[in-house]
Amino acid sequence: MQRHLISAADLTRDDAVLILDTAEEMARVADRPIKKLPTLRGRTIVNLFFEDSTRTRISFEAAEKRLSADVINFSAKGSSVSKGESLKDTAQTLEAMGVDAVVIRHGASGAPYRLANSGWVDAAVINAGDGTHQHPTQALLDAFTMRRRLVGRDAGLGQDLSGRRITVVGDVLHSRVARSNVDLLHTLGAEVTLVAPPTLVPVGVENWPCEVSYDLDSTLPKCDAVMMLRVQRERMNAAFFPTEREYSRRYGLDGDRMAKLPEHAIVMHPGPMVRGMEITAEVADSDRCTAIEQVANGVSIRMAVLYLLLGGNEPAVTRPTGSEEK
Repeated sequence: MQRHLISAADLTRDDAVLILDTAEEMARVADRPIKKLPTLRGRTIVNLFFEDSTRTRISFEAAEKRLSADVINFSAKGSSVSKGESLKDTAQTLEAMGVDAVVIRHGASGAPYRLANSGWVDAAVINAGDGTHQHPTQALLDAFTMRRRLVGRDAGLGQDLSGRRITVVGDVLHSRVARSNVDLLHTLGAEVTLVAPPTLVPVGVENWPCEVSYDLDSTLPKCDAVMMLRVQRERMNAAFFPTEREYSRRYGLDGDRMAKLPEHAIVMHPGPMVRGMEITAEVADSDRCTAIEQVANGVSIRMAVLYLLLGGNEPAVTRPTGSEEK
């Protein structure tokens, strides 16, 4: 493993499979009465969040505490950042406190890369989402969920997603989740198709390792998983489609469209879901929708990433010896 996790594109197939396999071990900890490992005892991790977040922040915090790390939560609101303090000064303040890892979410694309390569901190940097650029741990937990559902928990160990067909639907233009998933799924051997209105497809998408379609109905019968993206109104400064009703009619997933999927196919959503727009309540609450599983799997993936970056070469979860098993 590398020292930092900035982009899903930085991971090799072996890196990604190692993280997924380690997360499978970490998931077993959740089944224990005491859901803790001593692996990162004495290590200090700061969660440096310049953007609002619920799932990602809580997921990282849960992962850190299950690994027995000391956790510092930093929110830009109510901090010196609101008084004009720069990222450099904030980083150097954290460095003076002796942190071992920084989990950063920032509204500016490239901020985690700058932090990792600036020399401001001598700590592992994990990107928890930067602007419209990358969100690597989200892509990893999505791949983990797909491998569990489509290949199997035990059968999936050591396996990638070769030959699987994944459709990503919605606001690709503003989505760091879409970019990260395209990079990681391509690395893992999957075939990705992006489906979106022409106005929500990024410039230069022809250079991405994926296909692009504007017709959702034609792609559904051929895919193993369909991932619905939220329309990110907070990042929009123009009218990208006529009305919400028109968008939902052409690119929303309802019961009729879900029926076109193969029987084994799953429906995914990184959250938060806007019910009634990109996904109906009928689909969101169905057994095929993995949104809640993705949240649970996110803790296991983030435990695996933290362990591999900070933990060392020991086995992640110590198994009982032969005499103890009897």
